[in-house]
Amino acid sequence: MAKSVTTYEKPLPHIGLADWYARQWDLQQGADTRITDAFKLRNSGRIVCSETMVKTVWDTYMNNARLADRVTELTRWGGLLRNQLNRLVAEIRLLRDEKTDAEKELELLNHPLQVTAECISMRDGRRGTELTYDEADTELKKELCVIENIKQSLTDRVQAAWEKLNRLEEVRFAVDLHLEDKEETIKIDNENLKLDRTCANISYKPNALRTPKDAISYEAWLEQCQHFKALADNELSDVYSFRETMNVIRERARNDIIAQQDVTDFSLRKRIYQTQKARNELEWQKRKIQKEMEISQKEIVRLENALLHKTDAIKCAETRLENRTYRPGIELCLDEADSGLKNEVLQLRQTEQDLIKVIENSKEAYNNLESLLMRIDGNLDDKQHSLATDVMCLDMRATLKTGDRTRLPNETDRNIVLTRMEKEIPLES
Repeated sequence: MAKSVTTYEKPLPHIGLADWYARQWDLQQGADTRITDAFKLRNSGRIVCSETMVKTVWDTYMNNARLADRVTELTRWGGLLRNQLNRLVAEIRLLRDEKTDAEKELELLNHPLQVTAECISMRDGRRGTELTYDEADTELKKELCVIENIKQSLTDRVQAAWEKLNRLEEVRFAVDLHLEDKEETIKIDNENLKLDRTCANISYKPNALRTPKDAISYEAWLEQCQHFKALADNELSDVYSFRETMNVIRERARNDIIAQQDVTDFSLRKRIYQTQKARNELEWQKRKIQKEMEISQKEIVRLENALLHKTDAIKCAETRLENRTYRPGIELCLDEADSGLKNEVLQLRQTEQDLIKVIENSKEAYNNLESLLMRIDGNLDDKQHSLATDVMCLDMRATLKTGDRTRLPNETDRNIVLTRMEKEIPLES
């Protein structure tokens, strides 16, 4: 057969039509299988995506709820601790003020203590029989003991307040530190609540599932929170009664001191009155003794004049007797004139002896009166000194009177008015 066109064939074996159909069918089956597998895979992928999406959303929701609950719990505990902290701060301030008032009261005790000690020392300078253990001396020493005991009591309470303040400061510091930790935790959890998958500050973290070595269990955390609250409650439970006790001690101490000062002032005024009364009695006795001495002195002069008169009379009688001894002869007889003159001399001599004895007794009595007057003068001087000392004590103690107790500008005037001694001790102009 003649060829008008030249054809070329690949040098490869050609397949038959049956094989072609077989291969076509095989490709169709493979495509259907792959499409089915791809559909199943795509469907399972969508299912996985949906399930993981739901799981992720719910996990995120639950964790957000847990974080919100945790923030609520932390906020509640923070509020409790904040309330406790505010109470601690308020009680510390009040207790510190109470401690300051007690210290001021303690410092104010130095003045009455010094005044009382000076009064005791001043009254110890009394002289003679006026240096006695009288009621004023007893009350002054009692006042000194009262002030010393009150001072010791206030010192002990101030020391106890200082120790209580230290304990409150320690608890306040611990609660404050714990509260700061909670506030920082609330801040961190609130920031975590704001985070989501669209935030820019998220990233992979190395070993995000690690447990910090200082981490504690929730039960331990709750126990610590309860411990701090109980610690604050325990310290706050008795601080109010402690402050009230300090206030009561201060008021009682002030009242005890005022009461004892009034008793001491009364005893001083009473002693001044007794001393003034004794001084007035001695002055009256002094005037009586002086009057009696004047009478005695005049009587001694009268007796001495009488003795002088008797001496002249004796001289006259003895001269008469001596002259009659010169009678001459039988005229020298023992007549009635002789016996009369002799009796007169004897009587005059006896009278002279009696007058001398009376004069000596009168002079002795005068000397006794004079020595008694000197003793009375000395005793009066001692009483005057004692009176001046007690009045000076009252003047010194006038600085202890404050407020309504200072009814007169000068406490000495008040004491004089109370003891009704205006005429004895004139008020200063």
